[in-house]
Amino acid sequence: MLKKLYYLFNLFFLILLIDCSKGSKIKNVLISENPELSKYLNEKKIEEWSFENFVFKRKIENNSIQYSIESKKYNKTIWQTPKNEGFLAFASGKEDVQESRGSFFIQEKIKLECKEQVIDNIEQEKHFVAIKGHNICDDKSHISYAVYFYHESPEKLKIAVFNYDQRINRIYLSFLSDPKEAFFGFGEQFTYFNLKGKRLPIFVMEQGIGRGEEPITTGANLTAKSGGDWYTSYAPVPYFISSRLRSFFLENTEYSVFDLTEPNKIQIEVFSNQLKGNLLVGDSPSSLIQTYTQYSGRMIPLPDWIHKGAIVGMQGGTEEVYKKWEMLKKYQTPISAFWLQDWVGQRKTSFGKQLWWNWELDEDRYPNWNQLVKDLKKENINVMIYISPFLADIKALKPNIKKSYFDEAKEKGYLVRKPDGSPYLVKNTDFYAALVDLTNPNARQWYKNIIKQNLLGVGAMGWMADFGEALPYDAVLFEGDPKGFHNQYPVEWAKLNYEAVIEANQKEVVYFLRAGFTQSPKYATLFWLGDQLVSWSEYDGIKTAVTGLLSSGLSGYVYNHSDIGGYTTITHWLKNYHRSKELFLRWTELSAFTAIFRTHEGNQPENNHQFYSDEETLQFFARFAKIYAHLFSYRKDLIKQAKEFGYPLVRPLFFHYPEDEKTYNINYEEFLLGPDLLVAPVLDPNTQKKEVYLPQGTWVELWTNQTYEGNNKIIVDAPLGKTPLFYKKDSSYKELFEKIRNIQ
Repeated sequence: MLKKLYYLFNLFFLILLIDCSKGSKIKNVLISENPELSKYLNEKKIEEWSFENFVFKRKIENNSIQYSIESKKYNKTIWQTPKNEGFLAFASGKEDVQESRGSFFIQEKIKLECKEQVIDNIEQEKHFVAIKGHNICDDKSHISYAVYFYHESPEKLKIAVFNYDQRINRIYLSFLSDPKEAFFGFGEQFTYFNLKGKRLPIFVMEQGIGRGEEPITTGANLTAKSGGDWYTSYAPVPYFISSRLRSFFLENTEYSVFDLTEPNKIQIEVFSNQLKGNLLVGDSPSSLIQTYTQYSGRMIPLPDWIHKGAIVGMQGGTEEVYKKWEMLKKYQTPISAFWLQDWVGQRKTSFGKQLWWNWELDEDRYPNWNQLVKDLKKENINVMIYISPFLADIKALKPNIKKSYFDEAKEKGYLVRKPDGSPYLVKNTDFYAALVDLTNPNARQWYKNIIKQNLLGVGAMGWMADFGEALPYDAVLFEGDPKGFHNQYPVEWAKLNYEAVIEANQKEVVYFLRAGFTQSPKYATLFWLGDQLVSWSEYDGIKTAVTGLLSSGLSGYVYNHSDIGGYTTITHWLKNYHRSKELFLRWTELSAFTAIFRTHEGNQPENNHQFYSDEETLQFFARFAKIYAHLFSYRKDLIKQAKEFGYPLVRPLFFHYPEDEKTYNINYEEFLLGPDLLVAPVLDPNTQKKEVYLPQGTWVELWTNQTYEGNNKIIVDAPLGKTPLFYKKDSSYKELFEKIRNIQ
């Protein structure tokens, strides 16, 4: 009873104390322009400044002023201000940033607001329009600004905002939004697909454990302040694509907030004295994504070998690999790789089974490693392993350590530092580790050499490139400001892996990343969605795996996937979160229709149902690995589209049916694999039927061969092993899809 009272007290305390999403919101005010304008306020007047493929307009009517930008090519307005409202505000603020194990809590206090905007003049050149003026602050002082709208292409308009006052470190850019306008993208967003009505901070961090699901979220906050929230993400991106077929992204790497809470307005806040953004316009989501991914980068095409079957994630040593391999052979399971994350050895912590963060092969745990790699290679099966940008001091803890890379990095000055010059140690579970300073060219080359020698050198054809989200806000770097580099760190982590592979001339290596930011796709071969809870929940469970794929796919993360069955396992007197057999089977079904089919035992393997837990599961797993492998030729065509255009493999229905408003609020219920295959995964326990919305067209239900007309909701049978699948009646892949029925 006392434990429960203690729990409830702390829950109440945390509700009062912790709210990372709150911040400032400034109401923009346009009080005047130059004095000559006042005489026109009683008239109806439209003035235009044309530059290349865009037109900047000022409309005066009924004593009101409104500004807009129109696209000549697409004949539509892409940016507009509310009537008599300014579109720029500035502030001076100070943020308080607290960190706990990769989770960040940001509260800001505004010292000075400059929200009354005055436009002094508008200048026109061939390639741009410049708006210059000043804002009046609440202390009656003035700050000067300049805004440039640059023509970059018929599809892209660059926005650059400069202010000329050293006090200013906040910029607020606002523009008009339709109440029905839906907003998608923003990198990996796990809870909502359409972010209209939300206030979304963009800051790379741990996604959290629970993210709103109770009691686990409160429990994680009580023990480590790591419960997270609906918006916390390893890979948020300051970018959206809207149902009005316009898009916007920031080039800034500083903390930013997209406030979409008002029905008629968007406000974007950046912790900087300059703002660099881009407005995109197109006639379809695909055209917008083509333009956006020219900036974000298009991911490196996946090699053929990874599509041939399951990536089997397991631990335990050489003997266990051979044992599990024999079990999988029994049902002719197609395997592309064994992913052995514990190649460096395994330690036990309060969280479960974790690794020794010192990147060298543990030959005691994996004796005869070279022979194992050779035996697997004979069957066209590769070995994948694990690394992160962290190094831990384990020389006094691990008896068979050969070399302490932490000590070497510390001696050479290659670690992120505290202000006193000591390594900045970040707590993980029960231990501490330091990040390699990726702003230091010598540190980068040193770490690339570790990858080339210790990972590629032992025959690995890929690895999980974990972490990247935990750079402290107050760290000291070799070069640059950590406040602006925090979000950029995972981009540089991806780039370091990319460079190591290129320098080693290993073109078919696949490394999969968790953390990311705007330009991470440029240097990535693969992403995964991080550490979902082994649950059915829409906060942090299987449902978030689908929502995360859909939002990130629109954000340039075209090859993404989740751990089959989830990862985070909790054993607690209040409530256990252990992977059930049904959850594992349904997650197996789901993953067969994504980019990658990979298992993970989780942090407490003994408390989770595994592919090898019983014969029924083993046979079920083998069947869906075969289905995944069977779809290789279809996925390969989708990879060509990803390379050429930036299109994701897993697509929301909005991607192909943007005029259908019913698609805007489908979070996880269904998705498209390419244009022709609609997947409606079963994501709830004890479910045998599924309601499915079919968009325009004629669709064939795969298991029954029954035909349905689109723009309609239907209910279909959905027993285990037959996740609802629909293909277009006129699909050129019809025969490939139909053969799925006969795979055993």
